[in-house]
This record gives sequence, structure tokens and C-alpha cells, in this order.
Amino acid sequence: MEEIQSQSDNYRSSSSSASSPASRVPSSNFFYLRKPGAFRQPISFEDSPDWEDTDIEVKVDEGGADSINAATAPVSPSLSKINSGSLPSPPLPEGANVARKTAGASIAWKDLTVTIKGKRKYSDKIVKSSNGYAFPGTMTVIMGPAKSGKSTLLRALAGRLPDSARMYGEVFINGVKSHMPYGAYGFVERESTLIGSLTVREYLYYSALLQLPGFLCKKRSAVEDAIHAMSLGDYANKLIGGHCYMKGLCSGERRRVTIARELVMRPHILFIDEPLYHLDSVSALLMMVTLKKLASTGCTLIFTIYQSSTEVFGLFDRICLLSNGNTLFFGETLACLQHFSNAGFPCPIMQSPSDHFLRAINTDFDRIIAMCKNWQVIKVTLAVDLLLALHRIDDHGELSSVNMDTAVAIRTLEATYRSSADAAAVETMILELTDKEGPLLRSKGRASCCTKIAILTWRSLLIMSREWKYYWLRLIIYMFLALCIGTVFSGLGHSLSSVVTRVGAIFLFVSFTSLLSIAGVPAQLKDIKIFICEEANQHSGTLAFLVGQLLSSIPFLFLLSISSSLVFYFLVGLRDDFSLLMYFSLNFFMCVIVNEGLVLFVASICRNTFWSIIILVNIHIVMILSAGLFRVRSALPRLVWMYPTSYVAFHTYSIQGLLENEYSGASFAVGQVRSLSGYQALQNVYDVSADSNSKWENLLILVLMAVGYRLLVFVLLQFRVRKALFSRCSSCCSKKPTIPDKAFL
Repeated sequence: MEEIQSQSDNYRSSSSSASSPASRVPSSNFFYLRKPGAFRQPISFEDSPDWEDTDIEVKVDEGGADSINAATAPVSPSLSKINSGSLPSPPLPEGANVARKTAGASIAWKDLTVTIKGKRKYSDKIVKSSNGYAFPGTMTVIMGPAKSGKSTLLRALAGRLPDSARMYGEVFINGVKSHMPYGAYGFVERESTLIGSLTVREYLYYSALLQLPGFLCKKRSAVEDAIHAMSLGDYANKLIGGHCYMKGLCSGERRRVTIARELVMRPHILFIDEPLYHLDSVSALLMMVTLKKLASTGCTLIFTIYQSSTEVFGLFDRICLLSNGNTLFFGETLACLQHFSNAGFPCPIMQSPSDHFLRAINTDFDRIIAMCKNWQVIKVTLAVDLLLALHRIDDHGELSSVNMDTAVAIRTLEATYRSSADAAAVETMILELTDKEGPLLRSKGRASCCTKIAILTWRSLLIMSREWKYYWLRLIIYMFLALCIGTVFSGLGHSLSSVVTRVGAIFLFVSFTSLLSIAGVPAQLKDIKIFICEEANQHSGTLAFLVGQLLSSIPFLFLLSISSSLVFYFLVGLRDDFSLLMYFSLNFFMCVIVNEGLVLFVASICRNTFWSIIILVNIHIVMILSAGLFRVRSALPRLVWMYPTSYVAFHTYSIQGLLENEYSGASFAVGQVRSLSGYQALQNVYDVSADSNSKWENLLILVLMAVGYRLLVFVLLQFRVRKALFSRCSSCCSKKPTIPDKAFL
């Protein structure tokens, strides 16, 4: 860590001197520059080991040049004179060995243009004729202000554009124009959903089981490698979300867990959208140091970033600077400083290079200047410091006439880059990469659907047993409700006069418990978010998710239904028969399963807690009104209430079955001679059938409704949720990210 800090200090002094025309050559111990000729080695795909090969140890000389011919680019023409001298890299500890475990892959893109219809009012082109490349063992960063096309370019390279986008141009992997197969790359979203009730090791292990085929020992080894690669060893046995006695992981550690999840597959190329998203300066530096260590193993890293501190900026290998979809520069980080100086925008001393780049090309700063000019508050110290840093205000507080606005600065930088030797060097390198075809990336296989179902079932069981908000809280609520209703309606007896009251008790029990199941909406929404996150990287599947979620919930739902049914059954004093008790419990269990399917269906549509609860409350109210207690179903208005509402309300079939179970075969004496059957006693209270098998028909309808809701959710997740995922992905380019705090300026 001290070594990286010293390297960053050297970079900071070098970047400061680069801003002055009189001293553009950095200090001789600038850590980013390699020894002469280190970047001039040819690309050698044959030397890249396959993933299954034995790990290769790369010995690093004192000068810092690798003994293996890692795919590297020639030095930028802007730095050719600098590299002609002897500029050694900082020495590593004696005998330092870096295990190269990843066979990285080179990637190059040529004339890449991405259009999304209707995305922007002034242009549908999000990315415009971008050229670039990335090599194994290097970190390539895509930088730019908000709405510059960073995330869109990253997704275009990974082949994850939405259906509404169209990509033009070519992307080459190892010199071959082809798509990356499953397992060859990893993609980390800007925002990912983690499972807080699992430890880091458990979460990564279940992720490995979902992603990888083969034996468990290999998967455990992959998990441990991912934990080591992302420096998560101290947190491996810590709960991600924590609990009441222990705090969970912080944002930086959570971000590293999401990256480690993709490393389980051991990808050749890793794409990361905003690795510093919501991280403070210390966490950001730790993240980039960890990624630098990961890149040293041979993995190709490409990620987007909005802004960084000087120390973080010094760790980048190459930078692709975008503004409004236009490429303003592509090349080495120090060459970017030289490029801005050549265009007339030298980086001021003691200023972060990324700050300088973004302030020069971000049009938002023009509005700040206009606001300060209109409000006449430029004499305020903070505003003066900010605007003077922009080089657009003179010492008297007036707008300088010799400085240009951001739009002109962007055009100047773009024109300078297009005519520079750096752009020509990029085109030359792309030609060299595409002239020779390297090995095709192979798919690493995946777990079968049955395996995924078993894994998801077991993982969900573990989550539900630990998360009290899933079913344990509902169990308490159901028991409390059953106790309340049972005590209110206790001691009814079995006379004819108790029929109406008993029907009301059963109706209230079924209706209120169904209504209280809305408490499971947050848990269902969390499951859907986890599924979307895993499905985006093909770790899961819709069928596996639904079946696994159903199988894992059955034990808890059965416990919930049987316990509350027993309390209600004996407190109210229903008929003392074991077979009738078992039917009552089974009927209520199926009613709960159907209700769970309804909640999941509504949650899949809304994907929002507030609206899901509002819609479910209204649905239950309508179903309760049409269930037949307040007015016999045959007497309901035929339009809407009878057809179709009363027939799609699961309350109707559940209550009918329970009443037929209670009063089938029963008789009530009327006077000394006459008696009424149970069907006749219920005839004016609730619509039931005289058929003795009617209660089983109602139970069968509940089973079919449970299956039907799950099928609707399956269709919805297959189409609408996946489409919503792509829409959310495509909107990342227009979402303004959080600026991380600057450090050590």
C-alpha cells in the first residue's frame, strides 16, 4: 500500500509538471512509464494460457517488465521522446511473484456507433465512431461527464445493448469478429442486489453453484480465488447485510462482492459499470488498487468512471474520453495530459487530471458561470476558486474574452485528437490486432436447469429461515389473528341459530388472513430483484427461479397455515373429526399458496412496494365483496360482480369448500318432527352445492389457480421484466452518477 502511495505521489508531481509548456517531461521515476521497448512487444496469443492450464508464475524483474509477452501496445506518439530515456518502474520487493491465473483476451472496436431511437431530442446517436482497444493485464477506463455515452459504449462492447439500440461498426475479440460466449466475460452492473442474510462466502458459493458445472471442489476453489482476488478474506464469514448485533458490509465491500461474483466464472474480460459508484475517496482508492491487482493476473479490465482522485487516476493504463458520444481522446493516461496541453488546455498544478478533463468538456459548468454572472456573486471566495480553476474568469471577476465556452473546447479537443498521431496510432494498433486471428473463446458450460432448481430451493430455504420478515413475522401475525377471531367466536355451539355466525367466522378468517399476506410484498420484490440481477448475467432462469421459490416456500407456508388453522378450528369449535380438520388445513394451505401467487404476480407487474400494496388491497377488497357473504353470489349483479369477479376470486372457492366440509352430512332439528340438512341450513346464507364431492372440486380449482398465477408470473418475467431490465440498462447513459470525493489533492 505504501508502494502504491509513493507511485501515486510520483504521478501527481508528473501530472502537475505536464501542465506547464516549459516542463512537459515528467520526473524520471514516473511509475506509469515502462522500460524502453516494454510496450513495443508484438501481440502473442499463443503465449496466453487456456484457463484449464496450470497456473503460470510471472516473475517481475526489478525494472518492472514482465517476463511473459503480455499483449501490450506501443507507447503513444506523444510520449515517444519521453520513453527514449531510461524511466524505470518502481522496484517491487525482492522475489515478488505474481500468479497469472487468467488467460486474458484482447478486444478492439472500430468505428463503433450506437443509436437508440428517441433517446435524445437532438441526436439518436449515443456513441459516434469510437475506436479503441484493450489488452490482457491492463485497465482501460471510459471516462466522461453524464450523458456522454460511457455505459452505452461499455454495453456495446459486452453485447448487452437493449432491443431498441442499433450498433454499427465492428468489435474484435482476439482478432476475431465474434460474440463472447457464456463465461468468457463478466459484467458488473452499476447497482446490484445482494442477499443480506448470507455471508460473503455463502453468497459466492451459491453463485458458483449456479454458474459453473462440474465438481464441488472446483467451485469451492473458484470461490476462494475470487475472495482472494478482491481482498475479501477478512469479510468472508461476515453477513452481507448484518443483523441486529452486527453491522453489515459497507458500500465499498459490497461493491467488491458484486465483482467477486463475476470472478467466480474466471472470465477473460471483465466489464464494470462505475466501480466507484457511491464510494468515498478511501474506498475508491482501495477498489482501484484491488482492480489493479486483479489486472496484474492477466484479466482484461474495462470500466466506466465519472471522476476520480489523482491517486486513482494514476492507476489507469488507458483512457477513453467521451463527450456527447464523441471520442475526444484514446490512449495512455499521461498522453491524455499532453493532448490537452497541445489543444491549449494544460492541466493546472495541484489539480486532479480527471477534474481538469471533465471541467473542460462538461457543459454544466457553463450554467454555473452564467449563474454567477447573473447573480453578481463572483466575489464570493468559493465561487472565485471554482471559476478560476476553469480558466474562464480573470483577476477582476469578469468573464475573460480570450477563453472559449465548453462547446468550442469540445470541438477543439476532438479536432486536435483526430489530426494527432495518437489517433493514427490507435488505428494502426487496431489493424495489427485484426490482422492476426487469435484463439476463439470457448463457452465454459453451465449448470443444468434441475441443478439450478435444487440450488435455488436450498438457498431460498436458508434465506427464509434467517430473514424474519419473510415468514416468521407473518406466522406471528396469522397466529394473533386466528387467536383473536377464535376467541371472539368461541362457544357458538352447533345449533341452527349458530350457522350464520359460524359462516361469518370462517369468512373473516379466510378474508383477513389473505389480506394480511400483503406483508410479504417486500420479500417478493426482493426475490424479483435478485432474479433480475442473476438473470442479466445468465446465472439463473425464469423456470428455475419460480420452481425454486415455490418449493422453498412450501414448508413455511404449510407451517403458517397448519398452525393458524389449528388455533382457529378448536377455538371456534368446528366439528370434531380428524378428516374434516385435515381438509380444513389443506384447503387453507392451498388458499395461502394461491394468494402467494397473486402477490408475486402483482409485484412482478409493479416492481414497487407502495403501488403493489395499494393494488393488492383493492384487489382483495373487490374479491371479498364478491365472495358471497354480504350478498349471495346468485343475487349479485351479473355484470362485473358475478361475471367474472366472483369466479376469479379465490375466496369464493376456499370458503365454499370449508363450509361444505363443515356442514356436509350435518342435520339440524326443527321442532320435534322436522329436521334440516346442512345444505338447507346454508341455502339462504351462502351458495354451496349439495354434491358431496363439491368440496374436492373447490380444492382442485384452488390448485389450478395456484398453477395459473405461477404461469402468468412466468410469462411476465420472461418478457416484461426482461424488457424492463434492458430499458433500465439503456438508461444508465443518461443517469447522472454520484461524484466520489476527491482525495489527497
